[in-house]
Amino acid sequence: MYYVTKRMEIAGSHRLNLSYESRCENLHGHNWIVTVYCRARELNQDGMVVDFKHLKDKVHGYLDHGNFNDLLPFNPTAENIARWIADQIPECYKVSVQESEGNVAIYCKDDDDCGVI
Repeated sequence: MYYVTKRMEIAGSHRLNLSYESRCENLHGHNWIVTVYCRARELNQDGMVVDFKHLKDKVHGYLDHGNFNDLLPFNPTAENIARWIADQIPECYKVSVQESEGNVAIYCKDDDDCGVI
């Protein structure tokens, strides 16, 4: 099995729709740190799991300097963003989304995947 990771910093804003009162209901921004974990049993015709540039274009290219409420069709929590990213990339099995120091959400397509890498 081959494994690759791509780490990106994404500047973006969001406001959360919550069931309780919170300052996070106001539009605010973060410098998000996103790590995408991908794997493949066989390398593609170019000798890669996935091209790092394709990962960057798909995630950073779409989200960077955007309002996530406008770009994404759901409440843009770190957890939901992590799952959305994983769903965009067939080779992806895990995504980590850090919205600020100490606040990290991780999504794994399978429970067994969270222990790898």
